[in-house]
Amino acid sequence: MWRQHTAKQILRYGAAGSATVAVAYGGYSYYRQQKQSTNSLLRLDRAYPQSMAHHADQLETTSMALGQRPHAFWAPPTRSEMINELKGLGRDGSPRTEQEAEFDILVIGGGATGAGCTLDAATRGLRVAMVERDDFASGTSSKSTKLVHGGVRYLQKAIMGLDYEQWKMVREALHERKTFLKIAPYLSNELPILLPVYKWWQLPYFWVGCKMYDLLAGKQGITGSYALGRSKTLESFPMLRDEGLVGSLVYFDGQHNDARMNAALAVTAAAHGAVVANHVEVTDLVKEKDSEGRERVCGARLRDNETGDEWTVRAKGVINATGPFSDAILKMDEPQMTDIVAPSSGVHLVLPSYFSPKSMGMLDPATTDGRVVFFLPWEGGVVAGTTDTVCNVEADPKPSETEIEWILSEIRRFLSPEVKIRRGDVLSAWSGIRPLVRDPKAANTKDLVRNHMIHVSEAGLVTIAGGKWTTYREMAKETVDKAAQEFGLSVPRDCQTEGVRLIGSHAWSDKMFIKLIQTFGVDAEVAKHLAHNYGDRAWAVCALADRGGDAQRLHARYPFVDAEVRYAVQYEYALSAVDVIARRLRLAFLDAQAARESLPRVVAIMADELKWPVDRQRLEHRKALQFLTTMGLPDSILNEDNELIDAGGKRAGVVNLRTTGTLNLVDPASYYRRGVFSADEIGTILAAFAEFDVHGDGHIEVKDIEPLLAAIKVPAAGLAQGLNSYLESAKISMEDPAASVEFEQIFGMLGDIKESFNAKAKTEIKADAKLNQIPTYRSGGGV
Repeated sequence: MWRQHTAKQILRYGAAGSATVAVAYGGYSYYRQQKQSTNSLLRLDRAYPQSMAHHADQLETTSMALGQRPHAFWAPPTRSEMINELKGLGRDGSPRTEQEAEFDILVIGGGATGAGCTLDAATRGLRVAMVERDDFASGTSSKSTKLVHGGVRYLQKAIMGLDYEQWKMVREALHERKTFLKIAPYLSNELPILLPVYKWWQLPYFWVGCKMYDLLAGKQGITGSYALGRSKTLESFPMLRDEGLVGSLVYFDGQHNDARMNAALAVTAAAHGAVVANHVEVTDLVKEKDSEGRERVCGARLRDNETGDEWTVRAKGVINATGPFSDAILKMDEPQMTDIVAPSSGVHLVLPSYFSPKSMGMLDPATTDGRVVFFLPWEGGVVAGTTDTVCNVEADPKPSETEIEWILSEIRRFLSPEVKIRRGDVLSAWSGIRPLVRDPKAANTKDLVRNHMIHVSEAGLVTIAGGKWTTYREMAKETVDKAAQEFGLSVPRDCQTEGVRLIGSHAWSDKMFIKLIQTFGVDAEVAKHLAHNYGDRAWAVCALADRGGDAQRLHARYPFVDAEVRYAVQYEYALSAVDVIARRLRLAFLDAQAARESLPRVVAIMADELKWPVDRQRLEHRKALQFLTTMGLPDSILNEDNELIDAGGKRAGVVNLRTTGTLNLVDPASYYRRGVFSADEIGTILAAFAEFDVHGDGHIEVKDIEPLLAAIKVPAAGLAQGLNSYLESAKISMEDPAASVEFEQIFGMLGDIKESFNAKAKTEIKADAKLNQIPTYRSGGGV
C-alpha cells in the first residue's frame, strides 16, 4: 500500500516540479508583457497631449488627506437628471440636438461587468450610458463567494491537465487581484485561507502548489503562503477536526464586499461623466441600415420601471452585459439564436461568526464529489459554499433544502464533532446563477468556455458573458476595446481603470474610524463598519446622522445605522427597500431574520426620503418579504401579520408564562433561526417545568420527564425513534427514577426532538445527498 501511494506521489511531485519551472518562466513572460504594456502607455504620453493620455480623477481634491475629513464631497447627479439625459435632454430638461443626444455606447446590465464596462468607457473619454432592469448587482454580482482570487483549483487543473488556457486565466486573475485591492482598499482586503492536511504526503504536495500560486503572481503578489504544524493549526483554527490532522498550509487571497463594490463602480462611473440608471429596462433593440445596407443595432427601447415611461435611446453601439440573462437580449437581436448561457446555481450559506476565527478562512480541498468548499469570515458572519448545480435562469432563485443540507454535511466533515452545526444556525442562504457560456461559433457548441467570451452578432451587438468578479476589469477592457473597433469609435484615451480609484478610496485610511469616533461620538463597532463599507464617504454618512439624529442602529446585533438608509437613497440611487437591505447594507445576506425585523424602520426612512404614500410603503414591505423568502426565510412569513414587527424593528414576543401549553413542533420559522424555540414556546416550557420543580431549584426527577412531555403535548410521532436516544444525547439516565435532572438538560433534549421533527417534516435529506452538479472538468468546480 505504501509503495502504491509513493508511486502516485512521485508522479505528482514530478509533474509539480516540471510545472514549477513552467510557472516561473510564465511569470517572467507575463512581467515582460506588463512592462511592454507600460512602455506603450509611456509612448502614448509622448504622442498625445498630457490631458489626452491620462484621465483626471473627478473625485480627487487637493484638500483630501488620508483619514481626515474632506472639505467637500462630490454629489452624484439625481436620478431625474440621469433619466433626462437618457431621454436625449439636458440634465435640467432642456432640449438637445440629435447628435448631442446620441451616446457612443449603451451598456445593458448593471452588474460587475456592465458597471466595469461603463467606468472603462467613461474614463477613456467616451459618452456612455448604462441601464439596469433591477438594481446594481441585483443578480449574480451580489451573490458571489466574496473572494478576489486567481483560483487555486484552476491552477491545480492547469498543471495536472497541462492546460495553458486555465494557467493563463489564473495568471490574469492574480494580476487583477492586486489591482482590485489597490483601487478599492476599504472594500477589499487580504484574507489568509487555511488548507487542513490529514495525510503526511499532502503537506509537500500542497506546499508546492501554494508556492507556485505565489510565484505565478510575480510582482503582483500579496502575502506569501506558509506551513503550520498540527498544534499551530489548531491554535489558528480551534473549530477544526483534530482527529488525524497532520498540519496545514495557509495561503492568501483577496476578499471584498461584492454588492457595495458594484455600487461604487456605478457611482464612480457617474462621477466620470457616465449616465447610469437602475430600474430602467430594455424592452427592445433599435436597428437601422448602415451605408452598406446592413442592419445595425443603434439603440434600444427603454422603460422606467418606477414611472412606466417609455422612450428610445440612440447609441453608436450596444454592449450586452446581462450575465445569466444574456440570451434574452441576444434574442431581441437574433430570435433564432441558440442559447449561449449554461446556467449553474451556486448556493452559499451564512453562519454565526463563532464558527470561524475572525481573520482566517478555510478551504476544504476534497469534498465528497471532488469540489472545494470555502468557509470564510465576512462582515461579521461566516460564508460557506458553494454548489455548482444545473438550474434555470430566474431573477431571484431560491436555494433548495438539498443544496443547503449538502453544504452543511460537507462542513460537518471538517469541523470538530464538538461543534454542532444545525439547520437553525443558518442565518441566510442564497442562490446565485453563474453564467457559464458556450461559444456559438465553436465547432462543438456543447463545450463550455473556461473563462469569459465576447460575441459580436451580425448586427453589431457586442455581448460579454462568463468570467468572474476578480477579472471584471480586464473583461471590461477587452469588451470596450472590441466595441470601439466594432462601432468605429474615436477613443481619446487608452484604458485607465488600472489606476482609477473608486469613490471612497481617496482619503480613506485604516485608522480613519478613530477620527469618526472622536468627531461624531459613534461607538467603535459602528465607526469601523462605516469606514470599512464607505471609505472616506463615511464622513458623509456620519454627517447625515449628526444632522438628523439618525445614528441609531437598525438592529441591536448589527452596526448598521439609520443614516445609511438616507445615504443609500441620496448618494447611491437606492429606490426600493430590497435595494437597501440586500445591496447597500447587506443585512439580508448576513441575517435574513434581522433584515426582516429591521424592515419597517427601513421603509419608514425611505418613505420620508422618497415621499412614498402608504400604499407604496405596504408594497415595498411585501416585496421585501418576498425577497427574504429567497434568502432562507420560510414562505410562511408572507402570511403573518406585519404588525408583529413594530416600527422600531423589534420582534414582538417575550418569554410569556401564560401560554397555551402547547409546543408547535412543526414550526417552519424555527427551522430558520438559531434558537429552536420561539419566545412563547420557551414560556410554555418554563411554565410546565415549574409545575414539576417542587423544590424550586431548577431540577425535576427522572420520573417526571414523561409527564412533562405530555403536559407540553409533545406528539408521540415526535418520539418515533424512542425517547432513549434523546435521553442519552442529553446525558440523562432512567435507571434511578428519583435522580435529579437540570432544566438545561430537559431544554436541550426538547431542542433535539424539535430539530429532528422539523427536519423530517421539511424534507427527507440524507447525509450523502447527491446533487445534479455540473462535472468539474466542465465548470471548474463552481469557484
